[in-house]
Amino acid sequence: MNELKKEDIQQEVFDLYDDYAHNKIGRRQFVERLSLYAAGSITVGSLLSFMSPNYTTTAEVAKDDERLESSYIMYDSPKGGGNMKGLLSLPKDTKTKVPGVIVVHENRGLNPYIEDVGRRTALEGFISLAPDALTPLGGYPGNDDDGRALQKKRNRNEMLEDFIAAFEYVKKHPNCNGKVGVVGFCFGGWISNMMAVRLPDLQAAVPFYGRQPNDDEAAKIKAPLLLQYAELDKRVNAGWEAFEKVLKAHKIEYTTHFYPNVNHGFHNNTTPRYDKKAATLAWERTIAFFKKHLT
Repeated sequence: MNELKKEDIQQEVFDLYDDYAHNKIGRRQFVERLSLYAAGSITVGSLLSFMSPNYTTTAEVAKDDERLESSYIMYDSPKGGGNMKGLLSLPKDTKTKVPGVIVVHENRGLNPYIEDVGRRTALEGFISLAPDALTPLGGYPGNDDDGRALQKKRNRNEMLEDFIAAFEYVKKHPNCNGKVGVVGFCFGGWISNMMAVRLPDLQAAVPFYGRQPNDDEAAKIKAPLLLQYAELDKRVNAGWEAFEKVLKAHKIEYTTHFYPNVNHGFHNNTTPRYDKKAATLAWERTIAFFKKHLT
């Protein structure tokens, strides 16, 4: 059987995966509906395997990269989960204080993709902290299906407090210059937006395809925003028009990019939703934005 390619897959399959990944349908329904798109050499099994994340060959920065100091730490989150785990990464042999960035995971805990993004961020000259909101439930369980199930058990506002506590931890880190931003993906995009709502001293926020705050919340934002959206992401994009009206009305600094013909999750290089051209450009813009506002 020939190996599946992205162009072999109908858009409806990506939309179906989005519903599954965001708990709108269960695994059984997902598999049953996948059968509608199986034909010839494209079997349900091959579709399921193709759409699932690949963590074995996709890391861009090795865990033991000699340019970094990267290790798991525990930090306090008094209003959230209590004692939280996170991956702290920073450039090795830094002679001056550097800015900080909180890296916020999707709706499945601190998986290898987000850990890799944390290390990528540190290589650009930042202290990065990638917390695991699943810490109170034992942490990321080793696969995304179980991770999603665990994250559903936590209150999202308590998880927001966990990431706010991470912000405070990094801001006070002896190697930090006191300026901290946030980047997040999917659920982490909503967290990034909400940290901008809650934290007047947040210096920059970069939500990737994140749900928007309501009008009253959005009006409180002080931090400059770099908003990254996927053109095909109808679910998240539905909230953009109302959000933009508030940003304009309150003269909040923002830049928005809609990446053409890409799906929700286009930055995640472990699934076929990944789009290398869009992901590369979006990340370059993210790092430039942080360097402008945090250094």
